[in-house]
Amino acid sequence: MEYSHIARESLGFFPTPLVALSKLSQKLDGPTIFMKRDDNTGLALGGNKTRKLEFIIGDALAKGADTIITAGAAQSNHCRQTAAAAASLGLECHLVLGGKEPEQASGNLLLDKIFGCHIHWAGANRKGEDIPDIVEQLITQGKKPYVVPYGGSNELGALAFVEAYKELESQRKSMNLSFTHIIFASSSGGTQAGLMLGKKSFNSHSPCQIVGINIDKGETDKVPFNQYTLSLANRTAKLIGADYEFSESDLILNADYVGEGYGVIGALENEAIALTAQTEGILLDPVYTGRAMGGLIDMIRTGVIKKTDSVLFWHTGGAPALFSYSNDLDIAQKF
Repeated sequence: MEYSHIARESLGFFPTPLVALSKLSQKLDGPTIFMKRDDNTGLALGGNKTRKLEFIIGDALAKGADTIITAGAAQSNHCRQTAAAAASLGLECHLVLGGKEPEQASGNLLLDKIFGCHIHWAGANRKGEDIPDIVEQLITQGKKPYVVPYGGSNELGALAFVEAYKELESQRKSMNLSFTHIIFASSSGGTQAGLMLGKKSFNSHSPCQIVGINIDKGETDKVPFNQYTLSLANRTAKLIGADYEFSESDLILNADYVGEGYGVIGALENEAIALTAQTEGILLDPVYTGRAMGGLIDMIRTGVIKKTDSVLFWHTGGAPALFSYSNDLDIAQKF
């Protein structure tokens, strides 16, 4: 396995902390819970997309790009970190955001504006459907645009989480830990594909389950999300010369907690955000980590995850979005 030749631009602070959530574990009368704190990656208030952007922006720079373009929801964590990365490197940035412009910017959108990027509102097209037309316009203006995929989830983005798993392994061994489950929010596929490949590459005999909590009902690249994630894992393995072929049996993607859909906040997310904040002083976001933690809490309560298990929750960041969802959050909850 070789990827030292692949371009990479340093954007974050690594390794991110690996911490015990002992108070949350006690409150749930459940298993040992640890958290990998990718909310502390440093770039624009942190998040897991910083890892992906190190490889993706590295590739953009190697190809001589002077303009970055990507897409997402109005409160996209990926877009916020992309805008920050572009600003730090003197690159022009264009964001294609779903919905229409609100009267007042808040959360991630406010940060996008502070970073000085160009924002294009795309209505129902939050996954980059309008990007090709904008790319053509930029080229006619003499720009050299580089398209960052939705969620940063291509082979380069997934490769970042092969590296992230290697980082985790080093921490795990130094702390003499073992995990039965690694649980995280899965939305665009790159994090899950990379962790699957990382486990196969660096700890193939471990019984630890890589469990993605599905966040979105939609498809990715017009194929079912599970098929896309498997394909991405296999394409990434090929990129780095790894002799692995993943199948359906290798993918654990839990879709039980999608609820009313992407970005629709319910009781599950509200409880998870409040409980984590009030036991550990750690903020989750309403769209991704709140839903994923809600899924973990439910799996503990229903016995899917046992008291004897040891769980790692991968905090992928996103707390700035809390400010834009204030009307959907039940801040009166007390534990």
